Amino acid sequence: MKIGTVTEIKNHEYRVGLTPSSAKSYIAHGHEVYIQKGAGIEAGYLDIDYVKEGGQILETPQDVFAEVDMIVKVKEPQPSEYPLFKKGQILYTYLHLAADLELTQELRKTGIKGIAYETMELPDGSLPCLKPMSEIAGRLSVQEGAKYLEKAFGGRGVLLGGVPGVRRGKVAILGGGVVGTNACKMAVGLGADVTILDISARRLEYLDDIFDGKISTLYSTPHNIEEVLKESDLVIGAVLVHGAKAPKLVRREHLKLMKPGAVLVDVAVDQGGCIETTHPTTHENPTFIIDGVVHYCVANMPGSVPVTSTEALNSVTLPYGLQIADKGVVKACRENDVIKKGLNLYEGKCVYHEVAEALGIEYTDLDSLLK
Repeated sequence: MKIGTVTEIKNHEYRVGLTPSSAKSYIAHGHEVYIQKGAGIEAGYLDIDYVKEGGQILETPQDVFAEVDMIVKVKEPQPSEYPLFKKGQILYTYLHLAADLELTQELRKTGIKGIAYETMELPDGSLPCLKPMSEIAGRLSVQEGAKYLEKAFGGRGVLLGGVPGVRRGKVAILGGGVVGTNACKMAVGLGADVTILDISARRLEYLDDIFDGKISTLYSTPHNIEEVLKESDLVIGAVLVHGAKAPKLVRREHLKLMKPGAVLVDVAVDQGGCIETTHPTTHENPTFIIDGVVHYCVANMPGSVPVTSTEALNSVTLPYGLQIADKGVVKACRENDVIKKGLNLYEGKCVYHEVAEALGIEYTDLDSLLK
């Protein structure tokens, strides 16, 4: 199979779909690898690094799309890329279709086979190709939130760790999964006063245990959410529903409960956001203010640390990518349920139920296509 990757063109997205090491692995499996000129530079990889591993450099994204059977990306295709796809071409990337009807319909028109990193699921319910980016986004959420709490950026002017004789900043984290746990690690490390909320008693027990009483845990109820919003300086939205839109836990009317200059970081923005006033922002213009509350809603947070995030992403996506390339989509899905759960689009049909339900479009049962 011919495998390719192109330069990411989403605003301030510096990651790349394939590292030279990943290219080497595909080539070792008998495949050909094509890289758009300069695609890896911002993540620390030169064209010559790919060439040394047997990759071939092509000048433009048009050249790559026209040549390859499988495109490996990081972010969802942008409008200028829609016309470049060929029917039956495999797209292996983050898609986040449940929050984007236009993207879904455009990709259905292309007739591609779209495999989404974020819906690939292990038997225990964990998401192996989403986990490393969730870890990074969780850690960045506190790092960025702390910055935008500074007065110069519109924040309250609070130092999360405080100083002797002055109270520490208060951080509330909505959701105790991978994002929330990593946000908690960073906030505790900075010395903040941290409260984490979740709907699972077992998860709250686990978090209370691993943080050794250094945090407060609360059941995620409407009352408890309102109470933490009143007192928090920084609120992290870290809620995920697999493949579906995130629930709106923070409503517009809740903003009036919050302190002027408090900061909301909505890590769930890729899935529509768990804050009602969320809309996607970019690293170029990361924040906006509503009712005196600073919103940070960057939809590709890990893109700001491309060296770390590209290596972490490739380490988890490569093994499944090799199976897809070696066997083709149908056989790979038949033999591996993780890949099967990643398949969202198949030659014009939506085959992932939660996406179809969220967008109100026709759903086609995948098993009927794999017979």
